[in-house]
Amino acid sequence: MTKLGPSLMCADMGLLRSTVEEFDQAGIDYFHFDIMDGNFVPNFSMGIDMVKDLRPHTDKPFDIHLMVAQPDSFIPFFADAGADMITIHAEISGHVQRVLQSIKQQGLKAGIALNPSTPLQALDYIIEDLDYITVMTVNPGFAGQSFIPSMYRKISDLNKLIQASNLDIAIQVDGNIGFETAPQAVAEGADMLVCGTSSLFKQNVSYAEAVMTFRSFLHNQNVINKA
Repeated sequence: MTKLGPSLMCADMGLLRSTVEEFDQAGIDYFHFDIMDGNFVPNFSMGIDMVKDLRPHTDKPFDIHLMVAQPDSFIPFFADAGADMITIHAEISGHVQRVLQSIKQQGLKAGIALNPSTPLQALDYIIEDLDYITVMTVNPGFAGQSFIPSMYRKISDLNKLIQASNLDIAIQVDGNIGFETAPQAVAEGADMLVCGTSSLFKQNVSYAEAVMTFRSFLHNQNVINKA
C-alpha cells in the first residue's frame, strides 16, 4: 500500500508535538524530517534535538532527509535521536557508498535522493546498498514549489530499473505531492509520498480529516493499492 508521510517542515514549529500526535492518531505511515545546513541548500531547517524531543510521542518511523554537504558526521547523532531511515543526496561530495554503509551499520534503512536534474546513472554501483530512493520532484530547499512534470518519466524509469534489478527498493517522491500530482506519481511507481501543503497541511482542515480525504482520493483513483 502507498505510504503517506507528512513533511514536518510544513508544520507550525510551535505545535510540533501536537502535530505529531494528531497525525499518529490519524494513521499516517511515517514522518519526514528535512534537515538543511544552509550549504547544500540555501535554507536551514530542523535539527537533532527536534527529532529527539518528538521521538517519545509516536512509534511511527522517522525518515530523516539530510540535505547537507557532509552527512557522514550527522548520522550517529540522528541514529541516537531516534531515526529509522536516513536519506542522503547523490550529489554530495565525498564517498556516497561509505556513507550509505554507515547508515546500515547503525541498523537503519538507507536511502538516496536524486535532484531533478540528476540522472539515474548516479545509482550505478550503489543500488544494492539502498532500501529506498527519493525522487525529488522539485529542487530541494523550500516548500511550495511547482512539481516538475518530467519527473513522472523519471519515476517510471526508476521503477523499471528496480524491477529489472530484482531488488526490493521503495520509491519515495518528494515535492508538491498532492491531489493533482500524486495519482500519476503512484501509477508510475511511487511507493512513499512525502506530503506537505498540497495534501495534508491545509488551512481550516484537521489532520485527521486531511489524511482521510487524501487516502480516499487515492483509493478512488485506483492507485492506493499499487502492486
